[in-house]
Amino acid sequence: MRSKGKIAVWKDEKGYGFIEPADSGPRVFIHIKALSSRSGRPEVGDLVTYSVTKDTQGRTCAETAVLASGKASGRAARKSGALTITVAVLFLATTTIWAIATDLPLVVPVAYMVISFVTFVAYAIDKSAARSGRWRTSEGTLHALALAGGWPGALVAQQTLRHKSKKTSFRVVFWATVILNCAALVWLHTADGRSTLDQWLPANLTLGNNASPPQRLL
Repeated sequence: MRSKGKIAVWKDEKGYGFIEPADSGPRVFIHIKALSSRSGRPEVGDLVTYSVTKDTQGRTCAETAVLASGKASGRAARKSGALTITVAVLFLATTTIWAIATDLPLVVPVAYMVISFVTFVAYAIDKSAARSGRWRTSEGTLHALALAGGWPGALVAQQTLRHKSKKTSFRVVFWATVILNCAALVWLHTADGRSTLDQWLPANLTLGNNASPPQRLL
């Protein structure tokens, strides 16, 4: 017999939550593995149909669950994910072209790519740890990597790994790091920003495509 209810609690980073049954009975535990692969990721308030079973500890839990709007939400999620990944790729490509066409040092887009790769790996490790119950990577570390320039890699990881893509508080801070990092990139192209960058980078890395080589002293 199939039961109906709605997601009352959902911990996306841990992959489980609780269903509030439509008949006002006790809440039912649900794990992400109990959901149909076509249902997508649940959110609080989503309607769901499910079968009731008992786990090895005798607790009531759901199985063969399906989100009522799973097909539509799945298409929307895929569309949104593809757009997000496109934004990340376009940013890295634009930054590279910017460095080639102007005097922005090539080390800048290279740094974005390297830090983005490190950030993607950090998300993957944290996702694996969440599934196996091991020590997690702190959200502060993930935000610091995004702020340092790894946010394109974070965007790709959030969509392809389905990790840290739903939690509202995390998303608010994440997008704040994206804005701050982009503002810093624009500032680097000002006179003050370039002067500061030149002080930190070796002379052979501060020269851009259109920069003039230093004059030899007689």
